[in-house]
Amino acid sequence: MASLFKQHTTPPRRSGKRRVLKGIFIAFCVLILWLTAVMIHQTHKPLPAGTSYESPLYSVDHVDFLYDLTYPDGKGGFHQERHIFDRMLQMIGEAREYVVLDLFLFNDYVHKGQSYPDVSGEMTRRLLAQKQKYPKLQIVFVTDEINTNYDSAPNPLLEQLKQAGAQVIITDVNPLRDSTPAYSAVWRTFFQWFGQSGTGWIPNLMASNAPDITARSYLKLLNVKANHRKVLATENSALISSGNVHNASVFHSNIAFEVRGQITRDILVSEQAVADFSGGGTLPKWSASSSSARASSKPAGSSEAASAPLKVRYLTEGKIYKYLLNSIKDTAKGDTLWMGMFYLADTQVMKELVEAGHRGVQIRLILDPNQNAFGQEKIGLPNRPVAEELLERSGQNMQIRWYNTTKEQYHTKLLYIAKATGPSIIMGGSANFTARNLDDLNLENDLWIAAPKGSRLTQDLDQYFGRIWYNEGAEFSLDFSAYHERSVWFKDVLYRLQKILGFTTY
Repeated sequence: MASLFKQHTTPPRRSGKRRVLKGIFIAFCVLILWLTAVMIHQTHKPLPAGTSYESPLYSVDHVDFLYDLTYPDGKGGFHQERHIFDRMLQMIGEAREYVVLDLFLFNDYVHKGQSYPDVSGEMTRRLLAQKQKYPKLQIVFVTDEINTNYDSAPNPLLEQLKQAGAQVIITDVNPLRDSTPAYSAVWRTFFQWFGQSGTGWIPNLMASNAPDITARSYLKLLNVKANHRKVLATENSALISSGNVHNASVFHSNIAFEVRGQITRDILVSEQAVADFSGGGTLPKWSASSSSARASSKPAGSSEAASAPLKVRYLTEGKIYKYLLNSIKDTAKGDTLWMGMFYLADTQVMKELVEAGHRGVQIRLILDPNQNAFGQEKIGLPNRPVAEELLERSGQNMQIRWYNTTKEQYHTKLLYIAKATGPSIIMGGSANFTARNLDDLNLENDLWIAAPKGSRLTQDLDQYFGRIWYNEGAEFSLDFSAYHERSVWFKDVLYRLQKILGFTTY
């Protein structure tokens, strides 16, 4: 009897503990399955309509190449040649019908003790003056939520534009695919429902004089998703750039291309897509009677296009990736591939560069040393370990120089393939050559151009790269060895971990 009693009387406390542990285990398994499902869906879901856009191929008479360059003056300071921002102000001053802007960074926030020219304020004043002068002028400003501190605080410059009747659209990046899926799955499950607005109480790490932000805004920021585009379009022309109108970025070296004609319609269509999934309104429509339309720009292959020597195509998001890889794959012995790049880290791009070098293509890369970020010190990621890897894998079949930055960045994103036969290929705009910028994650925009050898555009690019590479008139670039010893093993390990996990801004 005693043995039977012991057999059928499990202590209640132990039984209850087992049930609790079993419940916790089941809940944990369900949570893991849920987060995994969220990650899979949010990295493979359909893109918002109108993104990853590829325009028709157009023939044009000319494309203007503009650049900003900052370089040491030899006396302990620096000199800047600024063309892009000045041209943007001119374009605004020439507009009568509409001005459409899409800029990633647009604010006057800086770190304590720093002082920069007030380019963001200057552009705001120019837009307001033009609107006052021409009341029917339609101004649309599309931008990223980084400029509202992720909804923690309004941007005074954007608020001024709103009050003057401009349409300001803060991009809703939630419909985009997640680039840090492990974190974003947790954020989407637990935190997104609470929003970000409220009284900020945490110091702003992006700029010490910027408003404090909420903890929920920091949690949103850690998704590292952005509308990274940079474009200005009016009825007269459109300018696609690598540069922001942002006080702390004013001394960065950048590039831009200005185009005219029907391709402006495609730019407006792609911006309307962003407005649509961000809850914005209706953007201006391209008109066949506009000054831009009257400029020579015809669909390639038409009889009218025969005399227009340049071919252009507007690309966004993953279509940039497609044309970039194909352009490098199409290189052959005798071609020279020039690249000026702020961030280079994409695995497929690196692979194609190595293979092009093995085919006998002369490859010359000018990279930012990733040393400065708005006055703060960086440790050289990703470009320094990437450069080491490229030289090792290529068997020294490529040459790499570092741009000689002072307290600014070589923020350029430019590819120029000078072909031995046939038209040269040019790609430039907002996209760094990284997975985050190319693989349908961030919003990005680039211009693809095919230009005959000896055209004004190829001559401008030959002069630009030659000046930097050979240090014509100043010490624009440094030999690879200048940063070689600083690329230590832990940077390589950190770079590879960041690349795998996605916990990085590049």
